Amino acid sequence: MIGMRIAGGFLAVATLAGACTAPDQLGAATAPRASTASQPPTETLTPLLQQPLPNVQGKTFTSAIVDFPPGARAAPHRHGEAFVYAYVLEGSVRSALDDKPVGTYRQGENWVEPPGTHHVLTENTSQTDRARLLVVFVSNTGDPLKVNDAHP
Repeated sequence: MIGMRIAGGFLAVATLAGACTAPDQLGAATAPRASTASQPPTETLTPLLQQPLPNVQGKTFTSAIVDFPPGARAAPHRHGEAFVYAYVLEGSVRSALDDKPVGTYRQGENWVEPPGTHHVLTENTSQTDRARLLVVFVSNTGDPLKVNDAHP
């Protein structure tokens, strides 16, 4: 029940923030990579609000929509020292953190990622429908929100 209240609170804040934010306040969406036969499409991150937290020195609140086209998969990555909250707005995604089992999250479900977590899998479960997430980051001001693993 508490998780539902937290999810609803984050959703309300992000929705309100998106409605109050001018488009020129944030950077452009991160464009997906070109798809090839051997490489699935990837996600697109569109920031809604990015604002320093007035009562927590050195921390920034960022909300974003992450769009996964059909069959899309994110590269394994980390979010540095950010605390991350993800809420499935549409579709379903498969996700795995660190050495934990793979989980499937559907519309209305959510998860959190503690600072330093290795996000080894994030993918749209559908080959025909998109999936969309509301993602909220509380990060160190100036840190990148996502750092993909180095390619061997």
